[in-house]
Amino acid sequence: MLEINHIVKQYAKHRALDDVSMKVESGKIFGLLGPNGAGKTSLIRIINQITAPDEGEIIFDGERLNPSHIGRIGYLPEERGLYKKMEIGEQMLYLAQLKGLSKHDAKVRIKHWFERLEMQTWWNKKVEDLSKGMQQKVQFVATVLHQPDLIILDEPFSGFDPVNADIIKREILDLNKGGATIIFSTHRMESVEELCHHIALINKSKKILDGDVRDIKNQFRDHTYTIQYRGNAETLHDTPTLFKVLSNEPHDHELVARIQVGEGQTINQVLSYLLPKVEIIGLQEVIPSIHDIFVKTVTSPNSVYHA
Repeated sequence: MLEINHIVKQYAKHRALDDVSMKVESGKIFGLLGPNGAGKTSLIRIINQITAPDEGEIIFDGERLNPSHIGRIGYLPEERGLYKKMEIGEQMLYLAQLKGLSKHDAKVRIKHWFERLEMQTWWNKKVEDLSKGMQQKVQFVATVLHQPDLIILDEPFSGFDPVNADIIKREILDLNKGGATIIFSTHRMESVEELCHHIALINKSKKILDGDVRDIKNQFRDHTYTIQYRGNAETLHDTPTLFKVLSNEPHDHELVARIQVGEGQTINQVLSYLLPKVEIIGLQEVIPSIHDIFVKTVTSPNSVYHA
């Protein structure tokens, strides 16, 4: 769907994007991650043709990105762009027609979405009369009304309570199941875990991580386990070459240790050592979360990871 090739963007003395390349596969949900000021918004603006790159190119569905593609893209910006004094219904009609819909088709689709998101009574309301979360619903509808092939969502859950965040999350998944390709930019790492197939991380204008979510999580595994057991806690403190104890605390009527298996060792060797000494109740490998990976990668900016 989208190939981003060697993009460079310079603002005066600040380089916002430095030779950034990535590929967004058709029909996938792609997480675009990074700390504030990393360059995400600059890249999103280039994809939306709000600004142009200084170097590099973007290929959209096999063609070099051009103005004819604007109608196939839906963009929910982090900075909301609704007209506060305008009635919601008229505003939706206006925005839908800007995207090429006839007035009749626009009305049909607006009615569908208003019913779907329980917004039927909002037609004559003004944006300024709505809460931040309600405004966000309106902006989401405006983003998807024209049934775009590529949907770009920048912090889509901002302003939502947990109930409405779950509703929008389900809608994102349904749009994806319907064939839409989605670029999803957020600081909510738990949402990335739930929604994204693939992620790329930009930090200080450079891409430093790129890959399938499952592959990246596997790549960052570090042979850490939690062991739930009964017995003498001191048993876990005298094997420096076999495993390292990271924590060892009581939990209810048992003990829970967090250990890291030594280099060249296996968890089976650890269990063989422990079983004669303690009663093992449970064992689980600690798989790093996207949040953990994000923090580790951003705080090691000289490292570049590719899954």
